[in-house]
Amino acid sequence: MNIQDIQLMYHYNYWANAKILTASAQVSQEHYEAPATFPFGGLRGTLLHILESEWVWRTLFQKIESNFELPEADFPTLAVLQTRWIEEEKAIRAYISTLKDADMENHLRYTTDTGLVRDRILWHCLYHVVNHSTQHRSEAAALLTNLGSSPGDLDFTVFLNENKP
Repeated sequence: MNIQDIQLMYHYNYWANAKILTASAQVSQEHYEAPATFPFGGLRGTLLHILESEWVWRTLFQKIESNFELPEADFPTLAVLQTRWIEEEKAIRAYISTLKDADMENHLRYTTDTGLVRDRILWHCLYHVVNHSTQHRSEAAALLTNLGSSPGDLDFTVFLNENKP
């Protein structure tokens, strides 16, 4: 994997996130806060999980100490969450812009919150972040569709059609 491929995947990731956030802006505050049976709850919990995961991984990549938690209470509205997400997107894009092809094979060693020690290849972790976001965006898309605010098609090929690289 090279840095150009990773940059393309992150461009896709933020294109898809934007579609989800645009669709989310069409639902009521009540629906934003409503619980649901998805693994991270309703729309707010699901969106916050995606954001939190992207943030946690970036801090691991950059070896920044963090508490690894963004409390739901800190994101009472979608507008607050969107503002934080824009900041995170800028931060991760800035980090990725510092990487070179040779960095993709570097090892990332870290300890999970349950105490497991991991040793991963950097590009595997970078790819995981996008894949993880895709999984939970699909949950958000299902919630939004049920609320009458489908984000539309989030397929990578649609992204490619709209963003000719």
